[in-house]
Amino acid sequence: MPTFALIDGNSFYCSAEQAFAPELRAKPLVVLSNNDGCAIARSPEAKALGVKMGEPWHLFRKRPGSQAVAWRSSNYALYGDMSRRVYDVLTERVPAVEPYSIDEMFLDLTGIADLDRFCRDLRRDVRQLAKIPTCIGIGPTKTLAKLANRIAKNTPALGGVCDLQCPADRAAYFTMLPVADVWGIGNRAAAKLAGAGIETIADFVSHDPQAVRDLLTVTGARVHAELRGVSCLPLSLMAPTRQGIAVTRTFGSLIETWPGLREALTSYTARAAEKLRAEGLEAGQIAVFAHTNPHNGDPWYSAQRAAEIEPTADTGALIGEAVRLLRAVWRPGFRYFKAGVMLNDLTPAGQQPMLFATRDKVKSAAAMAAMDAVNARFGRETMRMASTGTARPWRARQQQLSPRYTTRADEILIGRAF
Repeated sequence: MPTFALIDGNSFYCSAEQAFAPELRAKPLVVLSNNDGCAIARSPEAKALGVKMGEPWHLFRKRPGSQAVAWRSSNYALYGDMSRRVYDVLTERVPAVEPYSIDEMFLDLTGIADLDRFCRDLRRDVRQLAKIPTCIGIGPTKTLAKLANRIAKNTPALGGVCDLQCPADRAAYFTMLPVADVWGIGNRAAAKLAGAGIETIADFVSHDPQAVRDLLTVTGARVHAELRGVSCLPLSLMAPTRQGIAVTRTFGSLIETWPGLREALTSYTARAAEKLRAEGLEAGQIAVFAHTNPHNGDPWYSAQRAAEIEPTADTGALIGEAVRLLRAVWRPGFRYFKAGVMLNDLTPAGQQPMLFATRDKVKSAAAMAAMDAVNARFGRETMRMASTGTARPWRARQQQLSPRYTTRADEILIGRAF
């Protein structure tokens, strides 16, 4: 029987901030979304003060006692690199690791003796080397490991490790936990199950498998089997191929002019192209959109356009296509609040030969490789398209952005001895 585990960083974004700011440890702290909008991560102390996930920060700040809560703008460069450090620690100690998200990774622990000791040592090593506190859930299936991780997080007495390999232990928890807590059971599925009189995980597990399949299709049947200890989801060591890349942002200040909107969108397109090349892909379809703010009393306007394009990862070519589509979206007289670009129909670079290609792919690839190499060595946007702007007044607000301690030499943490 296989043995899976899920290791998850506790309040990952907050923990990454606290790793380099000791004054924030054991303090109420939240990390806000782009444009310093809503809370997307909370330390346990912030949760205790009633900060809700997704709560608009400008509303929370009006509450009595909100001054006690520290906040930071989201710093994805830092969080991504901290996730890589956690991954490096795990791959040195575990036979197989599957990154599931920036703060969650599945582990294959099959054949390891004294799992409890091994997992507690693993938590200690990740904390010491990557500076991230974690919890670990263990189970014979990935769904049970995910559930065990949730239990470990919510039950301090377990010391950060929960093992659901024993059927008797699972049965005890199943009677206490709602079925909505299970990975793979969303709100719509939970509502269907509630309609059938299924409230707890124990109710769900004891339900007839064919009835579950009829109610929730094959996806629900798979979750049902995994909760019964039948492994249906093997560890995947290959990252799934991307289906699309999107870069969308709300603006730091409303945009009323065509040059301003064009500049913002070309900047987003350049970023999307950079992501595309990083994964060795080309896009065969592009879509752009822009809209006004639906909440500030401005007239509502929203439009989008999409088009099939000659497969490419060339920043200049993609910007040209994006601006062409944006001209059809643009209407004067509105104050634009958000815009974005989506690249779809992604395929490995060079896989789609064109009979009547209009661009020299060899020259394009060489130019993009040179630009990416310069930016990798000297920092992002050291070399970039002039149309992406310089002052960028529309840039998203990041009033409390922490330094990129681990990826920029000029922002590295400095220690002083006296």
